[in-house]
Amino acid sequence: MRRTGIVLAIAALVAVFSPAAAQAVTGWTTVGSDNARPLDEGQGLATIERPSGTVYRYTGITTVPVDLSSQGWGHVGDPGSAQGWYVEPYQRDDRGEKLFRVESPDGKWANYKHALESWEANNNSFAAVTPDARWMVAGEWGTMDRLLVHPMPGVAHTNPSANLPYSSAIRLDRPVRDIQGCDFATATRLLCSSDDPEGSLFGTTKPLLQVDLSGALSGSDVTGRVTSLGQLPLKSTCSGNFETEGIDVAADGTLRVVVLSPSWCVAFDSKTWRFRKS
Repeated sequence: MRRTGIVLAIAALVAVFSPAAAQAVTGWTTVGSDNARPLDEGQGLATIERPSGTVYRYTGITTVPVDLSSQGWGHVGDPGSAQGWYVEPYQRDDRGEKLFRVESPDGKWANYKHALESWEANNNSFAAVTPDARWMVAGEWGTMDRLLVHPMPGVAHTNPSANLPYSSAIRLDRPVRDIQGCDFATATRLLCSSDDPEGSLFGTTKPLLQVDLSGALSGSDVTGRVTSLGQLPLKSTCSGNFETEGIDVAADGTLRVVVLSPSWCVAFDSKTWRFRKS
């Protein structure tokens, strides 16, 4: 009996800590996970491909530059990257402008501001850059039937002093809730991490969503067909409410998603899950 108890205890620990035990999402195989520090890796991530090499960039509470936070932009979302360009989305709490902090392939930074449309939520959860780096998709929090499209700052919109305009929308064929991050897998497919706590929209909480576009972005509205690929891995030594965060699809095909653990476990066993196409 004692030996059986020990075996069961070991099996329980393996189930908690083994990447292979993570819940599967349709079309993707879990290949591992890395520790995600909540303060500087807890909002999102991006892979930047440049001739000088590959750079992995994370965002979190402590990565917000002091000069931006002192001006009211206190929240940074999930960043995006394409063609060596890198962009971070910022929001403020006073219905003021959104801000996109952009790094060019040669390492120079510039800040681009977007004045809210009358119907636009002030949340600025993520920035996803099209593979050709001509367009940028941004997301609002809550239950939404759209994603917002802007000309890519620094590429298609090059004057930081001028308002970064709203260009068009991705009109979703069904509502989504609490999108934390999206990234382009192809010119016509986005993968998005949802922090949906209810599960009523897709039959599960915290789903990985696939959005297939009716065409590549070109400045006019397109339709997005939304499919749930299943629940993202929720593994921790603590029980409670997990929080899904940002997402990244690297050039080598690796999909990564940040999932923060509940309660005090957020400090030591939050994870960036890694997936490969099945």
